[in-house]
Amino acid sequence: MSVKTKWAQIADGFIAMPGGPGTLEEIFEQWTWAQLEIHDKPCAFLNVNGYFDPLKTMNETMVRHGFMKQPYADMLTFSDSIEDILRVFAAYTPPHKWTPAFRQVG
Repeated sequence: MSVKTKWAQIADGFIAMPGGPGTLEEIFEQWTWAQLEIHDKPCAFLNVNGYFDPLKTMNETMVRHGFMKQPYADMLTFSDSIEDILRVFAAYTPPHKWTPAFRQVG
């Protein structure tokens, strides 16, 4: 069993604090695993001084352009308050599993 798999099993949720590429890789992986129903745990960004505002905007852009469905964007919490994040976590209900939308190209 990998360390990441063990981490996903024992965690109640995942909170990213401001950081670099490794931080983003870790939280995106857990968010993806939640979309695929590998686990059903919430993910959040502790948005200190608006650090993650561009990422929140990118999520909104992906939904607006049809690259992501709104329920998957809604899986992420952005807040500068750990108390708010924990309240959201306590009430969290995951959406149904992600399924690709196939369409004819041409």
